Amino acid sequence: MPEAQKTTLKSWPRTAKGGGKKACTVEGCKRPYRAKSYCFFHFKKWRQGELPHSRYRTCSKAECRVKTEKGGLCAKHYAETYKTAAA
Repeated sequence: MPEAQKTTLKSWPRTAKGGGKKACTVEGCKRPYRAKSYCFFHFKKWRQGELPHSRYRTCSKAECRVKTEKGGLCAKHYAETYKTAAA
């Protein structure tokens, strides 16, 4: 068997969309965008729900970033709102 040839990467294997001409839409970020107008770093944060325009609908209560369950509220706030009203 021939010896395995070593290959070295000359550039990043994944290329940005738009040929690297368009930048990430997050203010102050100059990386080329990858998806959803975000660079790879901010796209990951978007998927995790850490950016203002999250992947899913979030609770309508102030400062709550949890996914909605019913009526625009997360499970916790829904239970607080409607169980106290029924009691």
